[in-house]
Amino acid sequence: MGHSSTILNQIASFFPRHDFEKLARKHHHGQKFRSFNRWSQFLAMTIAQLTSRKSLRDLVSNLAVQKSRLYHLGMRPTSRATLARVNEQQPYETFKAMFFQLLHKCQANAPKHRFKFKGKIYLLDATMVNLCLSVFPWANYRKTKGAMKLHFGLDASGYLPVFMDMTEGKKHEIEWARSLNLPAGSCVVFDRGFTDYTWYETLDKRKITFVTRLKSNAKVYRYGNRRKPDSPDVLEDQKIKIPGYQFTFRRIIYVDPETGIEYQFVTNSRKLKASEVAAIYKERWQIELFFKWIKQQLKVKTFLGTSENAVLTQLWIALCVYLMLSYFKFMAKFKGSLTQLLRLLQLNIFERRPLADLLKPPDKPGKTQFSPQLALWN
Repeated sequence: MGHSSTILNQIASFFPRHDFEKLARKHHHGQKFRSFNRWSQFLAMTIAQLTSRKSLRDLVSNLAVQKSRLYHLGMRPTSRATLARVNEQQPYETFKAMFFQLLHKCQANAPKHRFKFKGKIYLLDATMVNLCLSVFPWANYRKTKGAMKLHFGLDASGYLPVFMDMTEGKKHEIEWARSLNLPAGSCVVFDRGFTDYTWYETLDKRKITFVTRLKSNAKVYRYGNRRKPDSPDVLEDQKIKIPGYQFTFRRIIYVDPETGIEYQFVTNSRKLKASEVAAIYKERWQIELFFKWIKQQLKVKTFLGTSENAVLTQLWIALCVYLMLSYFKFMAKFKGSLTQLLRLLQLNIFERRPLADLLKPPDKPGKTQFSPQLALWN
């Protein structure tokens, strides 16, 4: 039987060591390490994500048991105090920069979105993570409650997070959205929480298509002729204007055939069919599923440090792990879900076997051939 390194060792090869060391030197703070390094920190926190460790003590105990299998990864001996100190003091920008390097690698292999729209489609939303104010005093939200808000922009091609920011819980989504550098020719999809007509006008001037929903109390008036609906589920496709603004929208009134609920969509696109606008907005649900997945499967709700830097370090490493899982899914053409892929890696993380064999689909059961020797037992 040929030699195989552990699954964890093969996972670590996804993150090139020489590229990581360049980033670690660029973002290092303070004195040089004597018996520890940023690579050991990264691998330890990655193992915490993959194996769902509950605390630093739990993580360090797990690493100690697997010491003989971690040696070839280049990991230094890791203590709870050292790991806690490095998470608190060393800048999280190392892992943020690493994330965007890996994102480029993933995007090159991600499947294209399923719509006829030629440009990129970005799904925007934010989610709240509640925190204890006495433990995380920097996370101001209410008088007796702490929270932080995670803002995400998901690429519909492969559902990869291409924009991410962490702010205090009070910051509104639209403030973050205005700061995004969205490319011309792309499409951005968001819910009614991002309503800002001035921002809509800015997107239109920058040749960026948007798809959203109209607020129920919005004051609009019809402008020009109606378009002929391209689907029986489309009740109206009409140009509209907002009082006080010069530019025009398209309002599409659509009835979901499954639920019978009526929706009013707003877009600045003049080319997309009304039914496709509805389908693109429905795609926004994928970012809700993304939030649910990372909160349930990765450690982004409970943290192994209390400072803002430690929290951001853990978040960026969690996103790097998400990219790793997505990349393996793309390359192996894994038919299962990301949850199934994660469970498969968790159960075999210290096993010595080729990763490609682990991810390939099982052989289809064939017909059982009759053996003459079986007749001896009759």
